Parts: sequence; C-alpha cells; structure tokens
Amino acid sequence: MKCLFVSARSCTILLDENGDYFSGARRSFMLNGECVNDERSCVTLEEERSVFSLFGLWPDTEYKLESFISLAKETEITFRTEKEACSLNVRRFGAKGDGVHDDTAALQAAILSCPAGGRVLIPNGEYRTGPLFLKSHITVELKREAALFLKTDREQLPVLPGMTRTTDEEGEVLLGSWEGNPLDSFASLITGIGVEDVKIIGPGVLDGNGPKGDWWVNPKIKRIAYRPRMFYLRDCKDITVQGITVRNSPAWNLHPTFSENLSFLNMRIEAPANSPNTDGFDPESCRHVRMYGTAFSVGDDCIAIKAGKIYMGMKYHVPCEDIEIAWCCMLDGHGGVTVGSEMAGGVKNVRVHHCYMRGNDRGLRIKTRRGRGKYAVIDDIVFDRVRMEGVRCPLVVNAMYFCDPDGRSDYVQSREKQPVDDTTPAIGSIRFERVEAENCEACAGYILGLPERPVQEITMKDCRFTFNPDGRPMAPAMAANVEQCFNRGVIVSYADKLILDNVAMEGICGERITATETQTVLDR
Repeated sequence: MKCLFVSARSCTILLDENGDYFSGARRSFMLNGECVNDERSCVTLEEERSVFSLFGLWPDTEYKLESFISLAKETEITFRTEKEACSLNVRRFGAKGDGVHDDTAALQAAILSCPAGGRVLIPNGEYRTGPLFLKSHITVELKREAALFLKTDREQLPVLPGMTRTTDEEGEVLLGSWEGNPLDSFASLITGIGVEDVKIIGPGVLDGNGPKGDWWVNPKIKRIAYRPRMFYLRDCKDITVQGITVRNSPAWNLHPTFSENLSFLNMRIEAPANSPNTDGFDPESCRHVRMYGTAFSVGDDCIAIKAGKIYMGMKYHVPCEDIEIAWCCMLDGHGGVTVGSEMAGGVKNVRVHHCYMRGNDRGLRIKTRRGRGKYAVIDDIVFDRVRMEGVRCPLVVNAMYFCDPDGRSDYVQSREKQPVDDTTPAIGSIRFERVEAENCEACAGYILGLPERPVQEITMKDCRFTFNPDGRPMAPAMAANVEQCFNRGVIVSYADKLILDNVAMEGICGERITATETQTVLDR
C-alpha cells in the first residue's frame, strides 16, 4: 500500500501498483483496529480496485491502516491527517439543501468567509445552485449524500468573458474558454480563477442537470454564452479533487487550463452515452497533472489532453506537459485516452499506464490536423500496460482529423504534400507498450501522418490483439477517404518509422502490416 494523498479529513491509498483499475485481489481493512465500513469509506468493506479513499477522518490524527486478503494480513501503513483551522457548515449560512431553494448565495458566502486552512462542510442534502467560485487555501467537503445541482436557466448563470483588453491595450485577460479559443462561456458549477492550495473532497456529487436543461439541444450554438463545464480552473495551482462523483455535465466535465500541480483522485465521471461533447477530463495547457483511480463513462472522449487552437498556440505556445494517468477505467465513450485535437501549444511527456478500457470506439488516440501551428508538436507519449475489452479500434494516430468548419477541406485532407509553414503540426515519438486488447473489430492500429511531415516514430512493444469474428467494420480514423476496416492488422501511411517488437495479432484478415509512404518498417 502507498498513501497518495492526505487531507485533514480524508486520504487516498494505492493498494496495488501492478493492477489496472481493478486490483489483483479483494481486500478488507482495519483502521486503528476497527473495521472500515461505508460510513468511513466511499466503498464497501471489501475493495477490489487499485485505488480507494477513506473519508470521515479526524484532523491532526495518526492512523494505522491494515489490509487483509482472505482474512490474512497483507500489509499496513501509517499516516497523519493535516491540521484544520475550523469547519464552517453551509447550513449555518442559510443553505437549505432541499432541492428547491436557491442555495447559491449561502454556499458562496461560506466559501468566501472560510479562513486559510479551514473547511467548508456541505452536509447531506440536495443543493440547487448557480456557479460557485473557489477561494485559495481552503477545503470544500461534500458528504456522502450531498449533491450540488446546477441551475438550468441560462439567464441566471454568470458569463466568463473570453477576452478583455488590459487598460494599456497591450495585453489581454482571458477568462472564458470554448474548445480551445478564448470565447465567452458560462461559469462552471465549480470555478477557480487564479486560486491555489484548494482541496475538493467527497464522496458527494456534482450534478450538471444536463438532461433537464436545454444544454444538449443544438449544443454547438452559442446562446448568451457557450455551455458551462462542471469544474473549470484558470491560472490555478496546487489543486486536488478527491472522491467526487461528477455527472450530467452540460459540456466537458473537468477542464483545467493554464494551471499546474493538479491531482484528480478516485473520482467517477458519468454522462449519458448520447450526450454531446461531455468529455470526462480535458487538461489544456497544464503541467504536472495526475489522474489516478477514476472511472469514466461519458458521451465523448473519456480523457482528451489539449493545448488550444492556433490563436492560443501561436500567442502563448504553452504545452500540456508532465501528465500522468494511471489505474483508471474508461467505459464507452468515443476515445479512452486522446491527445488533441486542439493542441496548438503542443503536448509532451505524457504517461498513461495501468488502465482498463471497455466498449470504446477507439482506445488510445492521437489526433491533430493542418492548421494547428508550428508549436503543435506531440512528442514523448507513452501508453503502457493498458487492458482493453471490446474496444473497436485500439490504437489510432491521425494527423488529418476532420474537426472544425474547414475540417473536410482539401487543405486539411489532401494526401498531396503541402508547404511546411507556421500552420503545420508535428507528431514525434509515440510508444504503445504492453497493450492487451481483446475482441477488436476494425484493426489493431491505424496511423495516418501528413505527407509533408510524416509521423516520426511509432513503437509497439509486447502488445497482443485478438479480434471479434462477429464484429462490424468501421472507419478507424475520423478523416476523409478512410475506408472501413474489419479485423485488420496495423495500417500505416506517411510515417518515418514503424517498429513492432513482440506484437501478437490473433484472428486478423490479411497482412499484419499494410504500409504506404513509410520509410522504415521493422517487425520483429
């Protein structure tokens, strides 16, 4: 066992570093000599996940946690909870929690009144609220039966302006964001602007009321402003979110941008499969980010690592870097873990490991396109120890993604060499190691680079793919003129080097590798 995070009232534990979302054994626990039960844990007495959390702890207290497998003691760890300045119950500020009363003012008053090192306690109840703005150096805790429900009336939600010129007219203040551009957007249910040292802990619920509003009707149309997220950070640092369930978001769920030192631990992110653009987690131009032990089931990509469109990339060129995603579960959704396509500032040093995916259209996915810009470099991306079941196309690298209004134009989709200029993106080194994928349908991997700037190097090492003979054909990449595939091997176009090292493919139709316009192919 390893302690990943400790607050004054909670902790998160890594039980099995060799498991994926699920650990190799079912465990039970003793905490200071007493059985752990549902009142103290967000899980049942017996735990089979690799990461879990304890709640209901007391500040500035030492704890000993013992784990048992089949009644035999496995191991133990000790930890001490943080100190806490005070605890402010939102009910004392006038919050009703009855699902009818507007609790926005009371909740916001508690947050703004909380001193450094204090806790804002949201006890059991249903709180109807507008967006809430965070304050530095506090903890916000939602108890198990506590849920915040976002109001659905657009007229009652504040707007974050996309761009405001500074008084000297030489700079700009960026607040609102929409799909990689500085555009007016509604403030999110939980919003942080320039705050630091904040903890949001569970095990309560944030609910965006997506099905009850008009958010999913003509979802790309701006009405007053663009749709809110559930959790939005701008220019923040040292933020931890632990144990929260996030559901029914109007748009993306978790969206930190231009922020650093972020931890998202042991969460649940849920949205209906047909809900539009409900990505689970979209870190944008952030650094030092970790996502551990979270389960996703959403209507779009479960995780999409981003760095803005070309205005943001060319002006600020801030990459998304030093990202770690581990012990997570991606169910359904268009993609399991995606890089792009809004990545004009670049994405580098990404590690995805010990994850489980089931039922996604595509599993591990790189997507970019002409027009993202010269800083749009994707490099040093490693996917390791990922287990997939029923993922239709496990691996995709696509440099001709047909997003945006001009996505299907000749400029974006041409297979002829175009001039390399300030609009041309690049894909460097991508590694897929120890990927196990069962019941694939389209192909093991599909790589489509740019004729004028091929993918530099794709490595697949110690991977295994099996195919579903009763599956359905599909176009593996979202680009023009990509034919449907059924149980194919690896298909690659416009790459400098493709390396397959100990890669097994069982049940494929045709050749293991179909390569065009690729300089070096090694299959060993």
